[in-house]
Amino acid sequence: MSGALEGIRVVEVSSVIMGPWAGQVLGDMGADVVKVEPLIGDVTRNMGPARHRDMASAFLNLNRNKRSIALDMSKPAGVEVIHRLLGKADVLLHNLRPKAAAKLGLEREQLLERFPRLVVCEAYGFARGGPLSEKAAYDDIIQAASGLADLQSSVMGTPRFLPTNSVDKSTAYCITTALCAALLRRERTGRGQAIEVPMFECTVDNVMIEHLHGATFDPPIGPMGSPRLLSADRRPYPTLDGFLAVLPYNDTHWKRLLEIAGRGHLWDDPRVSTHPKRIENSDWLHGVLAEIVATRTTRDWLEALNAADIPVMQINTKEALLHDEQLQASGFWHFYEHPSEGRIRRTNPPVRFSESPSSVRRVPPMLGEHTEELLQEVGFSAAQVVQMQTAGIVRCKS
Repeated sequence: MSGALEGIRVVEVSSVIMGPWAGQVLGDMGADVVKVEPLIGDVTRNMGPARHRDMASAFLNLNRNKRSIALDMSKPAGVEVIHRLLGKADVLLHNLRPKAAAKLGLEREQLLERFPRLVVCEAYGFARGGPLSEKAAYDDIIQAASGLADLQSSVMGTPRFLPTNSVDKSTAYCITTALCAALLRRERTGRGQAIEVPMFECTVDNVMIEHLHGATFDPPIGPMGSPRLLSADRRPYPTLDGFLAVLPYNDTHWKRLLEIAGRGHLWDDPRVSTHPKRIENSDWLHGVLAEIVATRTTRDWLEALNAADIPVMQINTKEALLHDEQLQASGFWHFYEHPSEGRIRRTNPPVRFSESPSSVRRVPPMLGEHTEELLQEVGFSAAQVVQMQTAGIVRCKS
């Protein structure tokens, strides 16, 4: 069976995490993704452990199901190559700020005039029209701007960054959602369009789901911030021999947990017996839970709470995930032989389709691995490819 996006060609002009991650997800769903790289390659080619230059772990984890073409887009001949690629494409995905895109001949208005069926997705830090629209943005910058780093103050005492590139990856999913919607609309109307996906606005939208809180109303009827989520005591609870995440969420959970712990009398406490009061008294309740969980071993609690259908989970290390029973059973991890890098571990696409399954059809490409192939697909002769390579316009795999 073919993937949901089979027959869709995506030209990806992006680097680092957000754009490449979105491109990989589209590729997993069947799209033919053409990764346009500078002559020196995407910066992630040399980020993290590597067996060989230009094939580091970060690149391997972000760029499967893609073909690589390396070219110099600062030269008119390089721009012409891009335009020829777009003539056979359905989607352009780039993470260039507006002025940089214009300099490279990728202004949305001109592209849509020349290629009316093209979907142009622009993903960058801050939305057009604001004072920060030309500001460089990376994950930490948006964590700072969006309030995400400040949320850690309630727990850590000072702002902290999350130890994962959460903004890049969550925005990447916004990109894929928007692109699929735009492609569906094109099927109905025959016309493409431009999509703007700003990291800052997407992340603030994400954060404010819970933390707009009292400011949802105008004038505000209470402070901003979810008391439960911002409680300094919301953390994994220590057991006699480890740590657990325990989340009695509804009335039934709380009743069962208190009975198991021998503290059934607490259900009569008005701070416990209703959901609004539990939210209001989050700090006190987290303390109660910590006292309860500290009385038994991790295994004891897992057995007791799982039997009672109360949400509970041990704290996994990243190393433990490599051997996790659930991930093993779901076929999440996969090993393959890369032509240049040897045996490699990767994840399988986590989203499953019953009629159009995602798949991994291409290993992460070497720099310029498909340059010659792609140039010939858009009408350049073998002699012209050699001329462009000699002139420093393109780079083919050596």
